[in-house]
Amino acid sequence: MNVHESWQETITLAYEALDAKYRAFLEDDSGYFPDFDNFLNAFKTLPRGKTKSILFGQDPYPRAASAIGYAFIDGAVKTLFCDKGLSREVNRATSLRNFMKMLLLSSGRLDELTQENIARLDKSGIIDSIHKWRDNFEKNGILLLNSALVFTKKEDVKQHAKAFKPFVRTLLGQLAHENIELILLGSISKEIELLLPPSHNFKLFCACHPYNIEFITDKKVLERFSKTDLLAKCI
Repeated sequence: MNVHESWQETITLAYEALDAKYRAFLEDDSGYFPDFDNFLNAFKTLPRGKTKSILFGQDPYPRAASAIGYAFIDGAVKTLFCDKGLSREVNRATSLRNFMKMLLLSSGRLDELTQENIARLDKSGIIDSIHKWRDNFEKNGILLLNSALVFTKKEDVKQHAKAFKPFVRTLLGQLAHENIELILLGSISKEIELLLPPSHNFKLFCACHPYNIEFITDKKVLERFSKTDLLAKCI
């Protein structure tokens, strides 16, 4: 499998747990995105031994340019900020926008969220690239994984989520005794909990999905992410 060598055995087992017909669909490498070379990207850049948490998203962005193999990382976003506050691309992506706003609060950079306050904020020590944001997650040991790893069309979302359950179940079984935190946001939490092995050492952090505006000011979320400054240029 096209992943970091430390993940090779684990991801091969997880991939082989998929239904044979579904594997054939993936290996045909057409009609879905991210493509076969990129849907496992989360396992390429963060080694297994450095993985402290897995943040589960639901499925890839429904746009090929945006879906690059990492949960919540929108490949179509050029910059995070502009002279008016958050960039236009960020503001158009609801979950990303709310995640960014939550981090501005949890990091103590702002007490009140308005575009004017975000615009006036000193950004000399803040990243302005979606790829640097991904880097910061990984520097904190957070692997960004969707529960369904490919997208075809809106009507197929549940089909792909169901098809990837054996992959996720096998992956979690392989990691069950490694003291890894699972960050489960929204309804995906119930789905992932059903896939956990009977005996495990996972620490579960469950909260509402960033798509909901309540995510921005959720006290539990703010406390969790205050421990990891994901916007800092140097971590």
